[in-house]
Amino acid sequence: MNENFKIIDNSVCASKGFLASGIHAGIRKNKNKKDLALIYSEVPCVAANVYTTNVVCGSPIVVTKKHCEDKIAQAIICNSGNANTCNADGEEKAELMCELLSKELHIPSNDIIVASTGVIGQVLDITPIKNGMKKLVDGLNKESATNAAEAIMTTDLVKKEIAIEFKIGNKICRMGGIAKGSGMIHPNMATMLVFITTDVMIDKELLQKALSNDIVDTFNMISVDGDTSTNDMVTVMANGLSENDIIKDENSEDYQTFKKALNIVTSSLCKKIAADGEGATKLIECNLKGAKSKQDARVLAKSVITSSLFKAAMFGSDANWGRILCAMGYSGIKFDTDNVNVQFSSTAGDITVCEKGKSVNFNEDTAKKILSEKEVKVNITLNEGNSAATAWGCDLTYEYVKINGDYRT
Repeated sequence: MNENFKIIDNSVCASKGFLASGIHAGIRKNKNKKDLALIYSEVPCVAANVYTTNVVCGSPIVVTKKHCEDKIAQAIICNSGNANTCNADGEEKAELMCELLSKELHIPSNDIIVASTGVIGQVLDITPIKNGMKKLVDGLNKESATNAAEAIMTTDLVKKEIAIEFKIGNKICRMGGIAKGSGMIHPNMATMLVFITTDVMIDKELLQKALSNDIVDTFNMISVDGDTSTNDMVTVMANGLSENDIIKDENSEDYQTFKKALNIVTSSLCKKIAADGEGATKLIECNLKGAKSKQDARVLAKSVITSSLFKAAMFGSDANWGRILCAMGYSGIKFDTDNVNVQFSSTAGDITVCEKGKSVNFNEDTAKKILSEKEVKVNITLNEGNSAATAWGCDLTYEYVKINGDYRT
């Protein structure tokens, strides 16, 4: 962050013209858990989306792709507790969710983005959604962004929200986002569910380009457990109510500012998702520099934070750096082992554990203290080029197995 971008409150409702709502409709048995969320713009928006690459694709993804062919949307509805995936009537139910909302909001159903998250392969009961629709819409207001963020959570322990304020030209603009994601996170396009709103006026093709380019270095660079969800989606809706001059030149300063704002929002949500990984006790950030190419750097950094052995070592605060080189070695990227330096760092300090691919004398107690913090950085230097990348993950704990051992039952 810098003086040009300021953190503000209210996440998806921070931008002009956006309202939100979140209720317990009865999809989930626990009455204390909200399970139906709504984000609504008072005017139509240009919309950009990226979706899971999993061949097994959730029905809401299929419907949203169809609805967003014209890149126009005005509302997002999302339920938790049921993924509406691998069901014979899945698409029918997803469309019905949009139709029910359409009648309450008086907008076209094909201007509605629909998403679901939860258990795969269980039929979605539309009754609680139908019965709760009026309450959901009646609850729309500027103060309910947090309710929406809660309603999309499944095994998440914390809400994931952010909003920023910045200028484009002489106009004050805002952008905010909410996300859910804790397990089944190893995206190859986006991650879990992320909904971003902004009042910037931007060409719809440039909005899609900005999002598609951004996720390569943000959502594609996180991993909790190596599993890519069937329902992953990232959506950005821009309604233009800041009244800035429309951004339609990708070489313009305004577009660069917009991309920076988007990156601040997405990077923040990435860290929150990784830190809240199922059973996790710490956020792991891998910073790799000195690679021959950007793609090499991305693959190597993500290979490290995906390694189960490395993640287990981080749980034990064990400076077993050999697992880092091992993970890099099977990544498929060619590099000279004799060029690799590795350092661990946290608020407790930093320590070098490997130089030129070889062990160095270091204090194990100091290393353990550094690795025992809530956020740990693994800094890797290859000394072979000028490219760098960052990946985010978490440690692998006993609790992860416990959570997923009885997730459905």
